[in-house]
Amino acid sequence: MLEMNKETALVVFSGGQDSTTCLYWAIRQFKEVYALSFIYGQKHQNEVEIAREIAKEAGVRFDVMDVSFIGKLGQNSLTNPSIEMDQAKPDDSFPNTFVPGRNLFFLSIAAVYARERKINHLVTGVSQTDFSGYPDCRDAFIKSLNVTLNLAMDEQFVIHTPLMWIDKCETWALADELGVLDLVKNRTLTCYNGIPGDGCGHCPSCKLRREGYEKYMMLKYVAEKR
Repeated sequence: MLEMNKETALVVFSGGQDSTTCLYWAIRQFKEVYALSFIYGQKHQNEVEIAREIAKEAGVRFDVMDVSFIGKLGQNSLTNPSIEMDQAKPDDSFPNTFVPGRNLFFLSIAAVYARERKINHLVTGVSQTDFSGYPDCRDAFIKSLNVTLNLAMDEQFVIHTPLMWIDKCETWALADELGVLDLVKNRTLTCYNGIPGDGCGHCPSCKLRREGYEKYMMLKYVAEKR
């Protein structure tokens, strides 16, 4: 077993609202932070360059892994341009923006990457509160995978999920507390159509993001008026 560095963390980093908030959360929690992005066949690959720019500005080490095979394994609207995106979650299945196995692969690869650098803290922005029907964003999955990774590599990884039990409004509040509200609002890429900042405004991701932002700003306005 490698001697792991307990003061270093690796953030699974897409350059979106959630992972950027987690990046700055990790910077506050750990002495050294790495950020790892993935190319998985997504239509909006400009997220990787946005992630690179944010990581550089934040002063963290940044790397990219090409795992394009993930996008070829299943049919979904984020990697297949011919599939029209679901605008809402179907009643009887996952939304077609669900990329099967994405978080499973990302975290497994991140764990191997971390192990080789003697890092045992992994950070991911998944949330069960706003999980959009994606099973690999649930707390039970993360806990199960954490055990599996530890057994698979005989290490003691700790997967941190700062957003697991908070909604988008509370995620905006956390970004504000961390001093990066404007950065998250104006420079991250959450939009499924690949438009940075406020995005396209009509895809499911943009709607969820906007609703959370408007709710938070209203609560903040009321609090400041008291």
